[in-house]
Amino acid sequence: MTEAMYYVLLTLKNPSHGYKIMSDITEISKGRINMGPGTLYGVLSRMEKDGLISLSEDDGRRKTYLITKDGEEALKNEYSRLKAVVRDGYILEEGD
Repeated sequence: MTEAMYYVLLTLKNPSHGYKIMSDITEISKGRINMGPGTLYGVLSRMEKDGLISLSEDDGRRKTYLITKDGEEALKNEYSRLKAVVRDGYILEEGD
């Protein structure tokens, strides 16, 4: 899973639309990630095809997305993997 996909899934714990997703990603990452519309809509399209998210509303102006059960499972698996990666970094603290 890419970093962009991970953050999109995090924000979709509550259904949301494109601009709000970009804003929430910036907020959650404390400004470390500023996702542009090109990246976001490419990721949303891919994730919808993969069944990780679904379109919950399309009023013609805004599309609102939500995370699916498969998306929630993928998010939890990625979170566990990232925690393990950080734990494995203990080697950097040895000898300090």
